[in-house]
Amino acid sequence: MNLVAVLLPGVAVGVTDERGKFLGTALYSSASQIAIRMISSHAVNDFPGLLRERIRNAISYRERVVSDTDAYRVVFSEADFLPGLIVDRYNDVLSLQILTQAMDVEEVRSVLVTALSQQVKPAAISERVDPRIRELEQLSARPSGLIQGGKTSTVITMNGVKFHYEALEGQKTGAFLDQRENYAAAARYARGEALDVFCYQGGFALHLANSCSRVTGVDSSRPALEVADRNATLNNREIEWVEANAFDLLRDYADAGRRYDTVVLDPPAFAKSKTNLETALRGYKELKLRALKMLRPGGILITCCCSYHVSPAQYLEVVRASARDVHRNLRIVENRGQAKDHPILLDVPETEYLKCIIASVSN
Repeated sequence: MNLVAVLLPGVAVGVTDERGKFLGTALYSSASQIAIRMISSHAVNDFPGLLRERIRNAISYRERVVSDTDAYRVVFSEADFLPGLIVDRYNDVLSLQILTQAMDVEEVRSVLVTALSQQVKPAAISERVDPRIRELEQLSARPSGLIQGGKTSTVITMNGVKFHYEALEGQKTGAFLDQRENYAAAARYARGEALDVFCYQGGFALHLANSCSRVTGVDSSRPALEVADRNATLNNREIEWVEANAFDLLRDYADAGRRYDTVVLDPPAFAKSKTNLETALRGYKELKLRALKMLRPGGILITCCCSYHVSPAQYLEVVRASARDVHRNLRIVENRGQAKDHPILLDVPETEYLKCIIASVSN
């Protein structure tokens, strides 16, 4: 392909094939391994107008697919044809992430913020900055902070469960909204005594509390557990929170003969690149081996993977091999992915990344 433009960082360029046939308009990066990201199959003469239209369409899509929540993804980068832009809504606060040179151009930032402000009318707009991404994109350092308004905290509701939200704290943009529908699905099957491993701020644990007699949440982050405890108080729930390394705790609990009726495994991405895929697969398998040993017959395993580099087929094989090694039979109740406000674009396989398997366990 040939780029027909003056290649300044972040500019929109025309793209042609080797025969000169026009393929569309792309956003150029002088630093990324992905040099161009397609934004339209047509020539773009009004880039600000296109941005406003894409944001309007993204909002309209969420109005059709999102329910039972005031917290969801508004813009999902390539999946909403706005590559390099992430926008999440947390009740009356918007959280923005800029991931490419093109979206960081001041004129573009101004259009995006104005469009979001006019169409969503939030009390505040914050920006969460990933220093590593900005370094890779050769963008100037910028702190996380408020772009508009003065509000940094609010309370959100997912599936009837309330959570505290702090705009400038926590991982990602502050919560794991892609699991929202999986939280509700897990609660439909969970029962008895439940263990939520890598619980973060209590997403699964608080949903399981509606259907389980006892819930324990485990995480290595004390700040996350402190927020989880505040969330439990907000929902009038009694949950045991344990600060521990998940691998060590599962080994100790399994060796001690601890048993549960429901176990949730929702670890961070072990495979951040293809180079550590095999190590990641071993890590996922170790977690499942220990969890399966701890589940009573008829128990429920909810196991998740957010590593794009682990394919759905590879992850299912890890679950299958783990069950085989500990002589347990698994019946898949649901094989799920990310929430619908994180749409999957067929031509961009990277937009499909989250795996969530809910299985019934027997001897």
